[in-house]
Amino acid sequence: MLEYVKTILVKVSFDKNLFEKELRKALASLIDEDINELRRWCYAQFYDTYPRVLERCFVAA
Repeated sequence: MLEYVKTILVKVSFDKNLFEKELRKALASLIDEDINELRRWCYAQFYDTYPRVLERCFVAA
């Protein structure tokens, strides 16, 4: 499931609102271990583009 979520996030990363929506859906469906891995991956991949989105989503998770 985690790899699928990563694929989706890459595909929607062109749009901030869509990216945030998909990230929130992913966080609601993943287990804690996968959320931690997703957090590391997202910060490595998207922090330069969407730092506030990541902070909003992962603080709430």
